[in-house]
Amino acid sequence: MTASNDGSGTGDALRRTLGISRRRFLSTCTAAATAAVAAPVLGSSPALAQDRGRDRRHGGDVLVPADRRGIILYTVRDATGRDPLATDLPSGFREVFAQLSRYGYRQVEFAGYGQHANAPGGADLESVAGARLLRSWLDAHGLRAQGNHGFIPSSWPLTTADLDTFKKHLEIANILGMDHMGTGGDPTGSAYRADWDVAADKWNTLGEIARRAGVKLYTHNHDAAYDFLLDGGPLDDRGRPTRSSGIRRLEYFLKVTDPKSVWLEMDVFWAHVAQYKFRTYTAHDGSTRESVFDPAGLVERHNRRYPLFHAKDGTVDTTNGMGYEMVPFGTGDIDYTAFFSRVGTRHHPMVEQDDAPSATDPGQSLRYARIGYDNLAALRRRCR
Repeated sequence: MTASNDGSGTGDALRRTLGISRRRFLSTCTAAATAAVAAPVLGSSPALAQDRGRDRRHGGDVLVPADRRGIILYTVRDATGRDPLATDLPSGFREVFAQLSRYGYRQVEFAGYGQHANAPGGADLESVAGARLLRSWLDAHGLRAQGNHGFIPSSWPLTTADLDTFKKHLEIANILGMDHMGTGGDPTGSAYRADWDVAADKWNTLGEIARRAGVKLYTHNHDAAYDFLLDGGPLDDRGRPTRSSGIRRLEYFLKVTDPKSVWLEMDVFWAHVAQYKFRTYTAHDGSTRESVFDPAGLVERHNRRYPLFHAKDGTVDTTNGMGYEMVPFGTGDIDYTAFFSRVGTRHHPMVEQDDAPSATDPGQSLRYARIGYDNLAALRRRCR
């Protein structure tokens, strides 16, 4: 982000959007710019050169370029939350960044800014000072922050307090150098079109605020968001529709939100769970109709609106109600070669495994993170 020297133009507009003083705004911009200049140039770093050399040795047609291989830190939350005084394992953000970089990762997605109180920087890094410290560690290890599952106001219309907190998170995102900021939840858990219209109004408003701050606001979605929208047919006793036109909730959300201000992150695992769970709907005329969800097809139709993915894997399991059981990335049945071949290489996939931490195996989550990186890097296009 940039600020004009005379206090006018885009810099002043951004300062007003964020609601911060000119002195604080300029100091933040200067710190971020200085850090960016001092940071390793990821495209030409020795680590990336080594990655690309390894990719060439193991064959061309890489599906996920080396500089786009990432992980959401939720996968290793036990490691960032570990007491460094009680273990020799990597603990806290700084040591975990170092370890992830050794594995080959070049991008991370935050899941909040908290860590163990005994780690460098203390427990809570959700502040301007904390963001600067995190940025210094990211830069030192050749990592770039791409997003965060953080604060999205739940109130609507917005309260002053929520808006102030939202703006603080935008400032943190800018210091960290993030292009994206989002949440781990759906825009609404409702099945009804009227509620999705309200959610769209809220996200359009927040997305415009974020856009003016140079950040893309995204929603991360689970299986329920791909269920069918209730938008017609007979009304229930509360006046709500009971049947569907066949459009899925998130497809409707894409239709009624501004493509310049609202973005999405597909969790590929949960999208495949939805493919298994939501195959039929009751049409407005009362008939039962089949419509099988195609996750890659949705991305193909709205490709530019999906800058991020969660690369999460599963083995087929038709006994648990979901259709899949979570496993380390690359060890399951979801065809990521086909998926990435269809959607292209412009996205940022973040390896995730919700259940990677273990109460009995403290090293498991980082071990799974390494497995995930190796399998993400190994993806190649199939010969035709």
